[in-house]
Amino acid sequence: MFLKKLVLRQYRNYEELELNVTNQVNLFVGENAQGKTNLLEAIYVLALTKSHRTHQDRELIGWNKDTAMLYGEVEKKYGLMKLSLSISKLGKKAKINGLEQRRLSEFIGSFNVVMFAPEDLEIVKGTPGIRRRFLDMEIGQVQPSYLYDLMQYQKVLVQRNNFLKQVEFQRGPDESLLSIWDEQLAEHGTKIMKKRQSFIEKLQKWAEQIHSGITGGQEVLRITYQPSFSLSRDVERDETISFADFMVQLKQVRNQELRRGTTLIGPHRDDMVFFINGKEAHIFGSQGQQRTTALSLKLAELELIHEEVGEYPILLLDDVLSELDRSRQTHLIETFQDKVQTFITTTGTESIDLSKLRDAAVFHVRKGGFF
Repeated sequence: MFLKKLVLRQYRNYEELELNVTNQVNLFVGENAQGKTNLLEAIYVLALTKSHRTHQDRELIGWNKDTAMLYGEVEKKYGLMKLSLSISKLGKKAKINGLEQRRLSEFIGSFNVVMFAPEDLEIVKGTPGIRRRFLDMEIGQVQPSYLYDLMQYQKVLVQRNNFLKQVEFQRGPDESLLSIWDEQLAEHGTKIMKKRQSFIEKLQKWAEQIHSGITGGQEVLRITYQPSFSLSRDVERDETISFADFMVQLKQVRNQELRRGTTLIGPHRDDMVFFINGKEAHIFGSQGQQRTTALSLKLAELELIHEEVGEYPILLLDDVLSELDRSRQTHLIETFQDKVQTFITTTGTESIDLSKLRDAAVFHVRKGGFF
């Protein structure tokens, strides 16, 4: 896919911007706090309706403005798609070719992106919550139904936790009510866990191959799914995670949950773990190994999305090339060159090997505009 046009109105520090794109590689150069990252973030938000930098949609709207508007024209293998997203205090409205979508989950997935920024190192060495967010955003791009199950699960989780808090100090709570929440939690949780397991297995396949290439075969990367409870191994693969398993586990921790007033198992406590040559990367990996793992993960995303949807996503590199040594930088450029439309931000081009970039356009950014 190819982003041909991007229009922003009242988005962060962009009062109004129209960008017509004709090049495969687009380099945005400028000092800090001029709007380079905002531009890449806008492309990301147009694809996923959420920012990778903040949970507060209000921050995306220009200062003292009521509404932000994003519009993009994306050339896909079956034709041109026109996407628009408005963000206001009342919520978001998304349209595809002028038709408003009833749910944002029906909009997400029509335009695919992969973002790689320095903070993505936290996916490897940060908290489980960061990794769960990564899984949710990436699986949602290729399987929109996942977002529906996730939303339903989160609603049930909140209601169930509220119930547990209410009965925490009661004698003889009505556990039949809790059983109702258990069934709903297990129903949606099972679907989420199956999709996470399948996604991680596919990601592992690509990441292991890419990581081996970057390290010259010196390192083996393994990514494993670490759910919050042990899974059955004596049934068919597609039944590994079952509704019955979930219900059994909930019964086993029920007394603990009643004492603590919170749900102790489920997808909200999942994690995924990265191993380099058999050792956990976030504990034993060097900074360079963790950075290579993050790079391998992002490049694996490109291939996985291509495998799932039939075409490559847009690649967004936010101040990443200057952070990589020449070897990793070369590997990254060779991966996306002539294959993936790429948008790159940097404060300067001195540390980037421009000779390796073909069909590249350079834009100089200052105060939410180009010069």
